[in-house]
Amino acid sequence: MKWNWQNADWPNFRYDAVSLVPLEQKFLQSAGEVIGAVRHFNEDDSNQLRIELLSDEAVKTSEIEGEFLDRVSVQSSLRRQFGLDADDRQVRPQERGIAEMMADVYRNWQVSLQHEGLFHWHSMLMAGNRYIETIGAYRKHEDAMQIVSGRLDKPTIHFEAPPSRQAAIEMETFITWFNQSRPSGQTPLQALTRAAVGHLYFESIHPFEDGNGRIGRALAEKSLAQNIGQPSLISLAFTIEKSRKSYYSELERHQRTLDITDWVIFFSETILDAQRATLERIDFFVQKAKFYDRFRDRLNERQEKVVARIFKEGTAGFKGGLSAENYISITNTSRATATRDLQQLVEIGVLMRTGERRHTRYSLSLQK
Repeated sequence: MKWNWQNADWPNFRYDAVSLVPLEQKFLQSAGEVIGAVRHFNEDDSNQLRIELLSDEAVKTSEIEGEFLDRVSVQSSLRRQFGLDADDRQVRPQERGIAEMMADVYRNWQVSLQHEGLFHWHSMLMAGNRYIETIGAYRKHEDAMQIVSGRLDKPTIHFEAPPSRQAAIEMETFITWFNQSRPSGQTPLQALTRAAVGHLYFESIHPFEDGNGRIGRALAEKSLAQNIGQPSLISLAFTIEKSRKSYYSELERHQRTLDITDWVIFFSETILDAQRATLERIDFFVQKAKFYDRFRDRLNERQEKVVARIFKEGTAGFKGGLSAENYISITNTSRATATRDLQQLVEIGVLMRTGERRHTRYSLSLQK
């Protein structure tokens, strides 16, 4: 079976534009809600929200590729990138590199796409990497660029990209398409359509030895930002990571054809889910700020540590709720002290309690 790039009509992707109209309308409406939600934040809150959303995206886009980063270190590096106060912790090259790339995507969304910009992203991502031959340039190796899984002696080939000798030519055509399809370009496309087609197109070229998935998702975010006229702050990688198997399955299926209506619909719905996730996380950020305003200077050091740990879990909180054992483990305190602390937190309205005895669980009492 041929891959999409082996088709004589490549890269002329075909899709039903009419079926995408309702999705495009939902995207623009939701984008307006996100913009409106952050418009009234003061500068400090706006900066903190941006750092939290970008750091989560950085961690999740790496996690999709099997690389696990320290979120606090990524946040520290992001704060430096944006000229904000940051601690002096040592940050690994991988965490510094992804933070630099995310900051560049955010700051330079309006800049036309160029080879040099992609090379710069790749150099950031591959900081500290000693396992690939070519960093900051398109792949040059003679071996076939394949996505494989399974046994070494009997691998399953999920996709094979164009040979390395074609990578630069393919990317020249891709960059021209990307720039011409932006709102001010010669052949503009709607936001979701452009992001979906562009992501599949780039991933099918697979121009780098490593980092293609992370760069491909960054390109989708750049594309969306250009269409709405400002950084999207969309939780795209955060959403893709939750349904990683479906994402890879749809990507693989549509790298064998140029008829991609189902892919564009799938990726568009993923973006809409990502917008909803962003709105939920903005709401959580607001609730967190209100929470600390309500209980400022009312918690002891142990209680503050546990509350901060719960907030770190994000909108879902502790799976199954906070237990007394969790509290003891986090604070390294006695059971008697943990019992008193938890009872006080319930009495003053910090925590809500459910269950009895060993099934007792606690969750934060947040106000809308």
